[in-house]
Amino acid sequence: MILGKTLENWYASHPLIRDLVELKETSWFNPAIAPASEALGDVCLTAQDVADASARLSRYASYIMRVFPETAANGGIIESGIRPLPALQALLAQEHGLQPGGALWLKTDSHLPISGSIKARGGIYEVLKQAEDLALAGGLLQAGDDYAVLDSDKARAFFGQYKIAVGSTGNLGLSIGIMSARLGFQATVHMSADARQWKKDKLRSHGVTVVEYASDYSVAVAEGRKQAESDPACHFVDDENSTNLFLGYAVAAERLKGQLTAANIVVDAEHPLFVYLPCGVGGGPGGVAFGLKLTFGDAVHCIFAEPTHSPCMLLGVYTGLHDAVSVQDFGIDNVTAADGLAVGRPSGFVGKAMQRLLDGYYTVSDEELYRLLALMERSEGIRLEPSALAGVPGMARVLGEQQGYRARVGLSAERLAHATHLVWGTGGGMVPSAEMEAYLAKGRQLLPD
Repeated sequence: MILGKTLENWYASHPLIRDLVELKETSWFNPAIAPASEALGDVCLTAQDVADASARLSRYASYIMRVFPETAANGGIIESGIRPLPALQALLAQEHGLQPGGALWLKTDSHLPISGSIKARGGIYEVLKQAEDLALAGGLLQAGDDYAVLDSDKARAFFGQYKIAVGSTGNLGLSIGIMSARLGFQATVHMSADARQWKKDKLRSHGVTVVEYASDYSVAVAEGRKQAESDPACHFVDDENSTNLFLGYAVAAERLKGQLTAANIVVDAEHPLFVYLPCGVGGGPGGVAFGLKLTFGDAVHCIFAEPTHSPCMLLGVYTGLHDAVSVQDFGIDNVTAADGLAVGRPSGFVGKAMQRLLDGYYTVSDEELYRLLALMERSEGIRLEPSALAGVPGMARVLGEQQGYRARVGLSAERLAHATHLVWGTGGGMVPSAEMEAYLAKGRQLLPD
């Protein structure tokens, strides 16, 4: 029995579960999608909350620029660019028999400074928020101060009284750990078995305590949370439930709007924007999607992508059970090359808050992630880690869907011909060269000569 029903009963009531259990690549377009003006209220956060987060990051810009000189060119603002993918788009169109039209772009969060992944958004933001709260309460900062004063022995000694902890498969841990340690916090990252060794080594090189587990992400988070609860000096960054993480990710949307405008890309009802977001527990893609819906309304269509071995968000939303169900309940092993997405149980907060705002979900096999990794490198010269390729099949899934989704949301052929498709590249910029070459070798074996 699985949550009170036999597996066959689940197949009868939710037919797509059979494909998920059989590890088949699967797409599901959300029949409950609602107008943004109606569904944004489900989130219980506002545009003002996102604006406050953006302002806080601006206050920290002078400090970030001082302690991370690689951010100086961008004035201490941690941001990535966008770039077109014409060669990759042509290859995908040929492979899938797609009609010409629209344009494929990449959001290069894979190459964000400091930690080289999307987690440099929400993760670093939450640490900065905690530091600001403590510094203001402790008299270390006053309103209107230049936050560069936090780069001092006095500030580091102050923050050294406090601890920050997180559970992670890797990338969130890098962002939290590096930023926390630089400020002076005692930082601990609880890492699941699938975390890459180089990420553990990098954290330790920054003075971060790494606690390793033989189990998956959920266990690492649960253990980290339990230890933090017994220590009043410890702030636990809860990737499953944190609104601060969520808001840190959401800031990306208004910045993206400026980048699209600079590239002469129009986003409106006649020129829709499709954004394909790799999804693990859901906090990162959920926050980005929330910001996008605030910024572009119904002109943007957000779709989550997961590995076939870890389809936790799809399973949670499709069944309506959210975090009450895990992929392991259905015998799915949660073992994937996409280590950043190796999550068995989704965020209930994100699944419930965003369930009427997300257009759909799909899964990708590990073999396809490796193949696309090599195809991206061959066609565009861009190197990403496996999980960051999950968004690449999104355009073909949308244009080839047979579930009535496009008609339901008014996506005519003419509108699709003027669409922009944006793959959110979530990580890979800091993968060691030897590890990247191993990824590429696997992928190249799956490409024709």
